[in-house]
Amino acid sequence: MSYTIDFQPVGRRGSCPEGGTLLDAARALGVDLASVCGGYGTCGSCKVQIVAGQVSPVGPREEGELSAAELAQGYRLACLAEPLSDCTVHVPPESLTALQRTQVEGLEVEVEIEPSVVRYAVHMAKPTLKDLRSDDERLLEAAGPDAVLTDLEVARLASTELRQMGWQGHVTQRDREIVHVAPHGAPWLGLAVDIGTTKIAAYIVDLATGQTRVARGAMNPQIAYGEDVVARLVYANKGSDEAAQMQARLTDGLNQVVEEACAEIGAQSTDIVDAVVVGNTAIHHLLLRLPVGQLAAAPYVPAVRGAVDIKARDIGLQLAPGAYVYLLPNIAGYVGADHVAMLLATGLAEREDTVLAIDIGTNTEICLTHQGQMASLSCASGPAFEGAHIKFGMRAAPGAIERVRIADHHIEYKTIGDQPPVGLCGSGILDVVAELRRTKVLDASGRLVGPGIRQIEGEREVVIAGEGEAANGRAITVTQKDIREIQLAKGAIRSGIEALLRDAGITAGDLDQVIIAGAFGTYIDVESANRIGLLPSLPLERVSQVGNAAGMGARLAVISLAHRLQAQAVAQRVRYIELARSPQFARNYAEAMRFPNA
Repeated sequence: MSYTIDFQPVGRRGSCPEGGTLLDAARALGVDLASVCGGYGTCGSCKVQIVAGQVSPVGPREEGELSAAELAQGYRLACLAEPLSDCTVHVPPESLTALQRTQVEGLEVEVEIEPSVVRYAVHMAKPTLKDLRSDDERLLEAAGPDAVLTDLEVARLASTELRQMGWQGHVTQRDREIVHVAPHGAPWLGLAVDIGTTKIAAYIVDLATGQTRVARGAMNPQIAYGEDVVARLVYANKGSDEAAQMQARLTDGLNQVVEEACAEIGAQSTDIVDAVVVGNTAIHHLLLRLPVGQLAAAPYVPAVRGAVDIKARDIGLQLAPGAYVYLLPNIAGYVGADHVAMLLATGLAEREDTVLAIDIGTNTEICLTHQGQMASLSCASGPAFEGAHIKFGMRAAPGAIERVRIADHHIEYKTIGDQPPVGLCGSGILDVVAELRRTKVLDASGRLVGPGIRQIEGEREVVIAGEGEAANGRAITVTQKDIREIQLAKGAIRSGIEALLRDAGITAGDLDQVIIAGAFGTYIDVESANRIGLLPSLPLERVSQVGNAAGMGARLAVISLAHRLQAQAVAQRVRYIELARSPQFARNYAEAMRFPNA
């Protein structure tokens, strides 16, 4: 038996088998419900409202995550609610992961163009009764004495393509292997992709000029299985079917992004003859369907650390028939190829001064270079800065409050797209906490103590947007629990920074520069970050926000063989520090959770 589930206002309708949950139905129908915990009922992010129909009774976990008022209005957690009849379900905007602002911009670096593939024109005589050479013989003779045609898929297509091209066109060769045959005038493209835990940034690059033709962002579709990578690892580790499902979800998303990006410039995905992909170690392993059980448990050892060079089609990427995808090396279990790409783009390996580079995300990677030595570590900062575990938190979508200031006890805010507010995204949450601290509504321990505080159901909170302002008619607030979540996140990052400084025997004042990378790092207000103690208190001119440096590193690797070699050297040079094993970690973490003096 199955029931029909109608998700509104997203307009998706389909069946849910008996015993399945609304989250299962949403995943099957492509409704991008947020599911931070992976569907275990511990995060409260998959909140939906039952408009019509019957679902299973409310359990203790839902009572802990939903207020009495929400339960009275029919709100449920999709991961725990099982339909008992056909249902109509309303999905509030803050429960969706789609249509979010994705950050693809970043710094630009000039580089000598030297891709791993070469292209040259070929001209062949067509077969006749006097010239009965096979198609491959004809092609190899035109390509030159070193060329080989070893890829069966390329050989299958070459015969038809050569005839359609009138026996002349362009051949793309990687080392000696012919990987693509195309007509004159066809685009010659490379693909660089930075796969984040939350977002994907894809870049289509002209391999002849090195210029980026188009950049496009999208959400990582694996979010449906958990915003935390550990939840995804646990799911993939259940069995081969689950691992294949996780890989397919990601490659389907990548193929869609690439197809849309190519269409924007009048090209096809089969015009892409080479690709570079970077991501954290967990994403890397899920994409390649490598074993992941050992990543989810101490001592968190990767199955593969070195660079990987494989056919794109072997992992489901739909590029040119013989195209390869190159994955930069990892450093450790939770410091991956995206960190290497960031170091590559920022040139940290060549710096002689003292520089701290921070890529802030659900998993934050930090590198310190001092006296020519590089040390990196990873902080489990969690998704609070992405809006998760925050009562009215959401991702950076239209209507998210992204800027907040308090003037004369009046709260002013700006939303993305200037839409009516529906929640708070990471930069807005950061601003709120910083402003509450500046105006002494928040004390150094993180307790709400000043004016303007109200108490609802035993919890203190501050109203940011009242019922009359908010899009859904519910006041948007920041609660005492929200403050604690931010303290946990900022404490993790700051304790990581301090661990690297102590390891090098220096203080924050010795830093010549702090580089902030990543999507969240692009949009934050640095003064707010300083005010809450997320970053060391330094003059603003010493802090640089560079956008998606990992994406830039991937682009460098797709247009420059020298940078691929450099990335391998960088990965070997970096000394990895396990933060949990650093001296007095627990004490330092507790201290880092406190806010500095206003």
